[in-house]
Amino acid sequence: MITDITPKELKARLDAGEDIDVIDVREDWELARSKLSNIIHIPMNDVPDRLDEITKDKPVVIMCHHGNRSEQVINWLETEDYENLLNLVGGIDRWSHEVDSSIPLY
Repeated sequence: MITDITPKELKARLDAGEDIDVIDVREDWELARSKLSNIIHIPMNDVPDRLDEITKDKPVVIMCHHGNRSEQVINWLETEDYENLLNLVGGIDRWSHEVDSSIPLY
């Protein structure tokens, strides 16, 4: 079962100093257009080969453009025994609308 987190909730938790990894599963060209700082970039298709970069010891937010790919990644990661995952609802698009309008839309 996927647990969602809104951009405002994630921003509040990060601002409070909570130790959270944010993994962006978008493609390189998408990150070139807009990205958050301090993220871990693992393109969706690379996730199976880079599981060692995704911790099970703390909250991990998976994000993409609108939240669909991140949801697919979470569904797959849960089959690999991950239980600490959160889906950024609305992705970077919603982040730009609700948290930081300086993040370009595309």
